[in-house]
Amino acid sequence: MTFKELEIAEPILRAIAEKGYTNPTPIQEQSIPVLLKGKDLLGCAQTGTGKTAAFAIPIIQQLFEDETRNRNHRKIKSLIVTPTRELAIQIQENFKAYSKYTDLRNTVIFGGVKQGKQTAALKQGIDILVATPGRLLDLIGQGYITLKHIEYFVLDEADQMLDMGFIHDIKKIIAQLPHKRQSLFFSATMPKSIVELSGKILGNPYKVTVKPEQATAEKVEQSVYFVAKADKPKLLEYLILEKNPDSTLVFSRTKHGADKIVRKLAKAKITAEAIHGNKSQNQRQRALGNFKNGKTKVLIATDIAARGIDVSELSLVVNYDLPNVPETYVHRIGRTGRAKASGIALSFCDIEERPYLRDIEKLIRQKIDVVRDHLFVDSRDESSFVPPEKPKQNHNRRKKTPGNQGNKNVWRRNKPKNKPRQS
Repeated sequence: MTFKELEIAEPILRAIAEKGYTNPTPIQEQSIPVLLKGKDLLGCAQTGTGKTAAFAIPIIQQLFEDETRNRNHRKIKSLIVTPTRELAIQIQENFKAYSKYTDLRNTVIFGGVKQGKQTAALKQGIDILVATPGRLLDLIGQGYITLKHIEYFVLDEADQMLDMGFIHDIKKIIAQLPHKRQSLFFSATMPKSIVELSGKILGNPYKVTVKPEQATAEKVEQSVYFVAKADKPKLLEYLILEKNPDSTLVFSRTKHGADKIVRKLAKAKITAEAIHGNKSQNQRQRALGNFKNGKTKVLIATDIAARGIDVSELSLVVNYDLPNVPETYVHRIGRTGRAKASGIALSFCDIEERPYLRDIEKLIRQKIDVVRDHLFVDSRDESSFVPPEKPKQNHNRRKKTPGNQGNKNVWRRNKPKNKPRQS
């Protein structure tokens, strides 16, 4: 199967050929014909399966071939809503590349930066808008955006949207959409909450499922290192210096942990940058740009911030902290096994993280190879491991009294009265 056999318009074929696309991925092969017929779609697929092209190409084609579209006074006809700034930027870049030889205009809006450039682009008129929920609702409230002309609506990474607390924002957006529209809904997992949400957005959708767990696991060479938490920095330093990969993406569970890893590597003269929610948008884009162009070879990221990281031929992914949600592991290692590429993923597993490892292996239905011969092996037996007790609260603390960090007004009450001055 080739893209030409999917009856893609010539200008789009030319654009995707320049991107190196020749044969569609499974989700593209299944989705594009359905979407070109105007049907709703419910897709269970993760980032890295080629789903952006699966929905972008048919949307571009339908808008391009719409002879009723007003080129002089453009209205927003397509809306793509996604949870993170990085992913929104990546999707917009793909739309721009695929529509290169058409007259379609698109832009992206997201929070964390001033809105001036974004509103200026909106005023010029656009056909396709990629947005994060908060900034979208903000600019709707200010009157810069109306959704009454939307014909194609895409909700991407729906599971992450709910995890990040965007459910109420999504419901507000859906309430403003025209009833007559084509709707596309993508999620890596399908828990009950996601199924219920999809029912409010979709009519009678065509369902596409791409099993990411085994597909990703089969493409990526995976290994796990049993290592104590205190030795993780030394093991990471050793592996980077020994393997000398062109690009390494390291996953940290917390923002503070990501910054700490950067500092530890700096002491070993390894340049790394961190990307997480506490960084400004400019800092995040700069770090991501440095990583993509090879200026920085090591990027430390949290899971949410890593959404949208699309680096061709990523050499190595390191799970510095194992995730407690097994699907997150699949998302992570998929960064180095995108589309038809293969990759390497290494995981560090402290004794407290062993249950997480078992959950991951259960999901991907395979055992991950354990590297038993390395400098920082944690030889502790899990059966004899006793988790540290949480510190007990001290209920016998001394009560605050005046003079003991108590009422700050006590000085005013007890302040000695001024004595009459002696003449």
